Amino acid sequence: MNKIVVFASGSGSNAENIIKHFKNNNLTTVTHVFCNNPNAFVINRAKKLDIPVYVFNSEDFKEKNGVHSKLLSINPDLIVLAGFLWKFPKYLVSVFHNKIINIHPALLPSYGGKGMYGMHVHKAVVENKEEKSGITIHYVNEFYDEGGIIKQFDCNIEATDSPEDVANKIHKLEMTFFPKVIQNLIENNA
Repeated sequence: MNKIVVFASGSGSNAENIIKHFKNNNLTTVTHVFCNNPNAFVINRAKKLDIPVYVFNSEDFKEKNGVHSKLLSINPDLIVLAGFLWKFPKYLVSVFHNKIINIHPALLPSYGGKGMYGMHVHKAVVENKEEKSGITIHYVNEFYDEGGIIKQFDCNIEATDSPEDVANKIHKLEMTFFPKVIQNLIENNA
């Protein structure tokens, strides 16, 4: 059985979508959700779907006896960042080399880097009058949004679109394509 661990910091709609996608899969399952925010709604979503949640703080994340130990005990085939806002420590990236992926709500390398997440990205896209935006699924390295690109999906941005309109378009892309790309990665690396 292939094991996926999902990291999330907020609402958890992507995490829930991924969990549900693999719920009845005989080859792959989401074993845990890791969360750095004890008040995040993703915790409720995971518990309703009977997925164990591991809540951690910054010290647990940086030290090798916290998140690192827990991940080693699970031995995931893939670590999926789904709305996780902290930069992964270099030592974790090296331990799980090419086993950590992230989704970014823009077409990287545009609109990436520290502080570029969620509505910050969508506002910048609208302010710059972009005609397209989209999602980028990429490997995680020690820098924000600079890991190798796995797949991108785009959508048209109309001149009348608000940042909220862009967010809705991006969310639809995430819900449609993120689980499929994860499944494809798992199947091709099995």
